[in-house]
Formats: sequence, structure tokens, C-alpha cells
Amino acid sequence: MTEAGTARTGDPERDTLDKAGAENFPVAPFFLPRAWRDDLMAVYGFARLVDDIGDGDLAPGGADARLLGVCPQDADDRLLLLDAFEADLRKVFDATPGHPLLRRLRHTVRRHRLTPEPFLALIAANRQDQLVKRYETYDDLVAYCELSANPVGHLVLAVTGSTTPERVRYSDAICTALQIVEHLQDVAEDLGHDRVYLPAEDLKRFHVQEADLAAPTAGASVRALVAYEAERARNLLNEGTPLVGSVHGRLRLLLAGFVAGGRAAVHAIAAAEFDVLPGPPKPGKLRLLREVGATLRGEG
Repeated sequence: MTEAGTARTGDPERDTLDKAGAENFPVAPFFLPRAWRDDLMAVYGFARLVDDIGDGDLAPGGADARLLGVCPQDADDRLLLLDAFEADLRKVFDATPGHPLLRRLRHTVRRHRLTPEPFLALIAANRQDQLVKRYETYDDLVAYCELSANPVGHLVLAVTGSTTPERVRYSDAICTALQIVEHLQDVAEDLGHDRVYLPAEDLKRFHVQEADLAAPTAGASVRALVAYEAERARNLLNEGTPLVGSVHGRLRLLLAGFVAGGRAAVHAIAAAEFDVLPGPPKPGKLRLLREVGATLRGEG
């Protein structure tokens, strides 16, 4: 989702990349080698743009649609835009894409011999968002996260040359946790888009009706539900934390930042007494730094 107050420059590529600063965790922090920063920003640009297409958050004026070869009158057709985006993505691997963010991505793909699969999974997740608005079980939600979040972790490992089967498993736990945390922060906003990412079986368990999620503030049942899902996310973060200790140097600090961002966000939700309905609880920078330190020390 686009952060409120994000300035528009009129440059679709710049507008998308500028959103990196509003994320829960640093996307490509200054301490990384320049080549890694460039490649991670290219991956971020792709992931952010496909989410913006799926959420209907593209900049006004239809510039992105035109770059993808979609007529202005069809610029609100998200499935059509996603199809056009996938067609342009495929050009990354064998031709020259039309969108500047995909032209930027082409250099990263070639440098690291990346495959189309993780990018296609992120597009598939956004197609699913157009068709599936509710998730019956937690397992259903995790399966969605396997498309919407885990591929980003796979790409980070690939770009940094650190992929192993064990690290992929740890990364999947972290990325799923981060996606769940984001869903908790955005309960009210998602409901405004007619989406509920809280499993229906858990709503029933805590005697929560969807109408309760539309209230200005959360009642006791909603808070208990959010606390339950936040604990699940916390456990997943702990499950994935050994990833940080499996690498060294600046990559270790980067991965600690991802875990710390999730932990700090969970702390912010708890500090709000699990009332996420007035708006997304956001952690402060000091809390994030504390969590980075704790993660580097191996503290849960």
C-alpha cells in the first residue's frame, strides 16, 4: 500500500523507488556494497510496482499503464495491467522491456542469472488478491505468503550469493512473518479494499465479526485475535532468526535488519495494546536499533 503523503515527482520509476523509505525495514541500507544496493533496489522496484498494480495504487495519469502498453481507458483494469506487466517481465529475460523499472531489473537478472519464477510468483499473488478476498485457515494464508512474500527472500539470497536450502527455509519463515505483521498493521486499510487477511477460522475462534474490524477502535475480542496472530508472527521470526547467524559481515547486518524490523513492528502492535484499527502501529527508530542489536546477539 502507498504511504500517505508520499510525494509524486511525475517520474513512475522514481515515485515507486521513493517508497522504500516507508517500509518497516531498510531495503538497501548505505552500509552495503554499491552493487548490492543497486540490485536490491531493482528487486524492490519490481515488488513495489506489482503491489501497486494489485492494490490500485499507481500514480494518477496512467503513466505506468502507457509504459506497459495498456490504453489509458483500461488503466483501472488491474488484471489486464498484471497481464501486461507479466508480458513486460518476460522481456527482461530475452528482450528489452518497456517499463524503466524492468529495464533496471534486467541488469540484476543477468548479473546473478536470476530465474523468472520468484518474479512470476509475486505477480500471481497480486492476481490472487483480485480474486480471493478471504482466507479460511491459517494454512491458506501461509500458502498465499509463499507467493506474496517468500520469493522476495529468495531473491535477496540470490543477489547476495548466499542461497542454500537451509537458508531458504529460514528466509521463508522470516518473510511469512513479515507479511503477517504487515497484514496486522493494515487490518482497517485492507478491509476498506474488501480484503481480510485474518483467517476466518480465527475470527470464529475469538468471536469476531467482520463488522468489528470496521470499528474506530478495537474491542477486547479483536485485540485478543490480533495478539494471537502477532504471537504467530513472533514465533516465525524466531524460527527464521538462525539465518542471521549463518552469514557474516554486512549481509549479517542486513538480514538482522529484516528480522529486527518485524520484531519492532510486533512490539509496536503490542505497545498499542493490539488496537490496530485506528491506523498501523509503527515502531520508532530507537526500537528498531535495539532489535537489531538483540538479533545480532542472538536474543529472541
